[in-house]
Amino acid sequence: MTNKKSIDILRVTHLRGPNIWTYRAVIEALVDIGELEDHPSNTLPGFYERLTTLLPSLVEHHCSPGVRGGFLQRVREGTYAAHILEHVTLELQNLAGMRTGFGKARQTSQRGVYKIAFRTRQEQVGREALAAARELVLAAVNDTPFDLPATLAHLSERVDDLCLGPSTANIVDAATERRIPSIRLTEGNLVQLGYGINQRRIWTAETDQTSAIAEEIASDKDLTKSLLKSCGVPVPEGELVRSAEAAWEAAQSIGVPVVVKPYDGNHGRGVSLNLMTQSDVEGAYALAYRKGGGSSVIVEKYIAGDEHRFLIVGKKVVAAACGEVLWVTGDGASTVDELCEKQINIDPRRGTGEDFPLNVVLPSNSGEIILELERAGLTPESVPLADQKVLIQRNGNVAFDVTDTVHPSVAATAALAARVVGLDIAGVDMVLEDVTKPMHAQRAAVIEVNASPGLLSHIKPAQGAGRPVGKAIIDHLFQSDRDGRIPIVGITGTQKTGRIARLVAWLAHISGKHVGLACSEGLYLDGRQVSSNDAAHWEAGQRLLINRSVQAAVFENGSHTILAEGLAYDKCSVGVVTDVSWQESLKEFDILDAEQTFKVARTQVDVILPTGTAVLNAADPQVVEMAELCDGKVIFYALDARLPAMADHRASGERVVFVRDELIVMAQGSSEIAQLPLATLKPAKSSQPEMVMAAVAAAWALNIPPELIGAGLRTFESNPKKTPYSY
Repeated sequence: MTNKKSIDILRVTHLRGPNIWTYRAVIEALVDIGELEDHPSNTLPGFYERLTTLLPSLVEHHCSPGVRGGFLQRVREGTYAAHILEHVTLELQNLAGMRTGFGKARQTSQRGVYKIAFRTRQEQVGREALAAARELVLAAVNDTPFDLPATLAHLSERVDDLCLGPSTANIVDAATERRIPSIRLTEGNLVQLGYGINQRRIWTAETDQTSAIAEEIASDKDLTKSLLKSCGVPVPEGELVRSAEAAWEAAQSIGVPVVVKPYDGNHGRGVSLNLMTQSDVEGAYALAYRKGGGSSVIVEKYIAGDEHRFLIVGKKVVAAACGEVLWVTGDGASTVDELCEKQINIDPRRGTGEDFPLNVVLPSNSGEIILELERAGLTPESVPLADQKVLIQRNGNVAFDVTDTVHPSVAATAALAARVVGLDIAGVDMVLEDVTKPMHAQRAAVIEVNASPGLLSHIKPAQGAGRPVGKAIIDHLFQSDRDGRIPIVGITGTQKTGRIARLVAWLAHISGKHVGLACSEGLYLDGRQVSSNDAAHWEAGQRLLINRSVQAAVFENGSHTILAEGLAYDKCSVGVVTDVSWQESLKEFDILDAEQTFKVARTQVDVILPTGTAVLNAADPQVVEMAELCDGKVIFYALDARLPAMADHRASGERVVFVRDELIVMAQGSSEIAQLPLATLKPAKSSQPEMVMAAVAAAWALNIPPELIGAGLRTFESNPKKTPYSY
């Protein structure tokens, strides 16, 4: 076609916190579909067929019909390119291994221009998925080629590079299930769970409780073995050696068969088992020395049995897996390499990525397998006889779940080994004849204790049920009644919200908490100004939430911040809304009137915890409407206690704050809890009582006693001396 239709992406914004679309991070794109505004999908000949051929998995999208195939029904009946772009972007992310589901497309005030929003777990991947989706949709529109496999390969690689690893993601997902917030602190797997003083940190399977000394002990296999032996944990006899000759001498002293492995190794790399001869031992020494990076090598007694990995969290075994012995059978025509491809690697559970529970077996690239083959007089290029069984791997791929069959004495031994080393999370490797039998009834030994153990073999085993190891780690870090949160107050509106935020922070501070404040008047800690720059934005808010000294935090959130960045926190204890007022600057986001501004301001109320409180200005009818959106309690405030919203709320036994005779009255139902002099605020702010009422109501919502609120009003400095200091 010569007259090709196009889609222009005008702006892409990453909303990193709760926003007008949803509670989680999304990418919002402003797109111009041009002349496609006049050509819905049902008017484009062959479009439906080309789209479903390119991306048949779109059949899983429910869309508004709410059933499988619902979105494709909309495409067949006629929908617009922006809506299709949203769904294709989501599906490309899903196919690349980053599961997402939320998406919306909405018209703007400009014809042919739409806002689309879609959930993404990583900004850069989301942006690239959007760009790729645009190309795919246009290919379906204009009947031009599109290379989906290459696109998905690229996106999958980006997911592997940029997203949390599967082990860390499993822990974070478990935290989310417990409603514990999380913050990714680096581009890697360092994640904060919770906020401020109540936070915990994880780095894959390490936590901020993991002892550095214990990690050092675990990395010293000889020391680990010595400590385990002294505490009665069975370990194989062994020696540390520094030459091939010494390795054979040690083997003779210990008695063959022996195991040779790197002193500083992991994941079974460089480990050779059941060695009987001098040539085998010396060859294994060279391999272990190379795989261990030139460190010493351990020679130890070979214990017959299967390798098992026990995951210890806290003081108990939460998952267990065993390894497998791999064989191939000759056909008289294929090499060992080819047999492995045909008989082992054909298993769909095997692959090279983290999502595969079993590894691909490549004899030519494995020193351990080459040594094993040499002992049988073979090489990877050898052609075994028909029906000849060839041992490929004595152990490895510890990914077959046996958690439910572990004998209690075996579990107790594994847990003891972790405690002896001092690790709160550990992978304990044991050789056992039978995991179901008691320790005294079999030959068994602990061969390694590992810090930062891999979790994937337990999350997604090759055989058996996946184990909730992420949940076990979260339960270890947080007691069942803890969610890692601190009291958070968010303030939205246009009526002196910065000053309200400062006053609320001061009232919280004098109640005995270390308080962080991010508002348009600066960044504060405990009333001291850290920065005089405008801090009513996402980045400043995050600085407070990652600060381990902060026990409570107060945030000013203007409509511009909500629209441009999203909130810095996921949920709050108190949400204050002073008014719903449209401002000229909101035109940038196609917010053109008070009705649309309401949808922005309600974001603050939407994120209030069920145990929290909304503080709402009863003098603004639109703010009053937000009361029914709050999952928690509501405190209304207004100058006039006779306003219908105030009177009805008080009549139902709820809390209100109003002014009478220059006194701020805190009332609940028919009772007046306290009366605070309004004019005590310095300098006197009796001309701005709404500001004081909002702050008093927020402090009351934080359960600060009235006498402390009164003291705070007397001691608050409206215009303090600026005392910035290093943060």
